[in-house]
Amino acid sequence: MSGSVFALVDCNNFYASCETLFQPKYRGSPIVVLSNNDGCVVARSKEAKLLGIKMGVPFHQISAMVKQKKVVVFSSNYALYGDLSHRVMSVLGDIAPDVEVYSTDEAFLSLAGMERNIDLVAYGQAIRERVQNWTGITVCVGISTTKTLAKLANHAAKAYPATGGVVDLTDRHRQRKLLALTPVGDVWGVGRQLSIKLHDLNIHTALDLAEADLKTLRKQFSVVLERTARELNGESCLALEDVVSAKKQIVCSRSFGTRVEELTQLREAVSSYTARASVKLRASGQLAKQVTVSVRTGAFNQNETPYNNMASTTLAVPTDDSSVLCKVANSLLGKIWRPGYRYAKAGVMLSDLYGKDTIQEDLFSPQGTADRAKLMATLDNINKSRHGQVFLAAQGIKQRWAMHRDYLSPSYTTQWCDIPLV
Repeated sequence: MSGSVFALVDCNNFYASCETLFQPKYRGSPIVVLSNNDGCVVARSKEAKLLGIKMGVPFHQISAMVKQKKVVVFSSNYALYGDLSHRVMSVLGDIAPDVEVYSTDEAFLSLAGMERNIDLVAYGQAIRERVQNWTGITVCVGISTTKTLAKLANHAAKAYPATGGVVDLTDRHRQRKLLALTPVGDVWGVGRQLSIKLHDLNIHTALDLAEADLKTLRKQFSVVLERTARELNGESCLALEDVVSAKKQIVCSRSFGTRVEELTQLREAVSSYTARASVKLRASGQLAKQVTVSVRTGAFNQNETPYNNMASTTLAVPTDDSSVLCKVANSLLGKIWRPGYRYAKAGVMLSDLYGKDTIQEDLFSPQGTADRAKLMATLDNINKSRHGQVFLAAQGIKQRWAMHRDYLSPSYTTQWCDIPLV
């Protein structure tokens, strides 16, 4: 056995599970979760998958099936999903010594050394029970000697109900048996396009990839694919990243619920996106020195003249102040705004980020920076509490441009008014 042992914990049909957690009457029903503006399917329950509903399909294309098959539809409730994800990851942090949060619904755990003292399958079952009991979310656990094999083990735990949701793939014989059954396109990091090229080399299964010549893989493809093959052979090449790297940029971009023609409404949208990005910036403990604003018209309407543009500027001193960033963003918007177009989307990007303890103040900058920081902290604290919402006047009140979320469920865990009553 390798010196490394990893467990991949993956939430089952996470978005759909979050919705049924507070509406159990829909358990066992086909469920789809839609993207921004209720445009496309971004998540499906097991039952929806069995109906043949594909990921990414436009909602209007399946509207007849939704009515006929009584499919339950939800708009994306990111506040709910984010909060439940945080709860799941907190539970995992109490169970394992080292945790890498890989995505909203996945995390790698380091179990190195534990295999000598515990039964790994029993430990995986204990993880499932703890997460289920404490959060209500069902997870599957894949365990092996590399992260790629742990991914594969997790896939098997989901695919084969007889496993009880946990697969221990630390045994070399069991590894090769599962590799032989797994299409190469299902290997973590390979995907459909690369698998087509691999098929030309007679590499059809994960085992074929593991047995392929490493020099050939590196020469014809990349060092990344070579590393994947090594991992499939039990050689751990990907360490656990238990320290989250600082963000390099923060983007807030949304399609509008209706086309926007007036500059006033576009300013409201850009101000709202900037304020939202500023909150994320402060939460990460960073300051931004560059601001970029972009706008575009619809991409699929042939009857309209297309237009898209962007503008950027660099600040003298990095900041996380919402009002300062909004003023800069609206100044940039004024440079790229053109009348006569029906705008479909706008976006704001904050980049060139710095830690708060790594910048040097401008000698000629206005005083009162500390007071502004306190103001922003107070604003964030109020908005996190149950006392209401405080926002910049530039963000508007009615926001007629806001995206459609006609099937949005309540924010059961993040809004006091939405807490379920028993």
